Amino acid sequence: MRHGNKELWFSFLAGALITGIYALVVFWTRAIPPAGELFGHLLGVFGFLLMLMTEVLYSLRKRSRSARWGRMSSWLQFHIFTGLVGPYMVLLHTSWKFNGLAGAATLLTVIIVVSGFIGRYIYTRIPRTLEGVEIEAPGGQAQAAGLARARRLLSVWHAVHIPIGMALFTAAFIHIGAALYYATLMR
Repeated sequence: MRHGNKELWFSFLAGALITGIYALVVFWTRAIPPAGELFGHLLGVFGFLLMLMTEVLYSLRKRSRSARWGRMSSWLQFHIFTGLVGPYMVLLHTSWKFNGLAGAATLLTVIIVVSGFIGRYIYTRIPRTLEGVEIEAPGGQAQAAGLARARRLLSVWHAVHIPIGMALFTAAFIHIGAALYYATLMR
């Protein structure tokens, strides 16, 4: 296992474990777990909490340069892990039905995960210290031009990724509010 990809391996292992549990529930009940029942709710709640942690905790650490809450590289790995496992759990929560606002939120989730993979690729093109601080590329003008291009791409990527994430969380909070209202308060 390469050092730089361990968050992907941990995500894969967590996904395999979750898939195994999901398969056991399907085998036991002989049906796809409905989103509105206990197991489906648990998938949705824990998946959403992981996604919320993905956004909030990493963003707080990233913006707090004076904080000593661990290395930025570790926080980025955490961000990637929770950003893969959380959406996977939310996908399983859907019961493979993609209607209305929940379907739109699922589509935004898929888009944000794909965007995250693109951002990870661009991010790795910019040399950094263990703390996540950008360093200048050694060598001639070709490397400097490549570094400037990677920085511009990352800036454009942020300009797209962040608003999509905000739209996703807005849709998710509305979905959660509607689900609580209609499934709980209207009973």
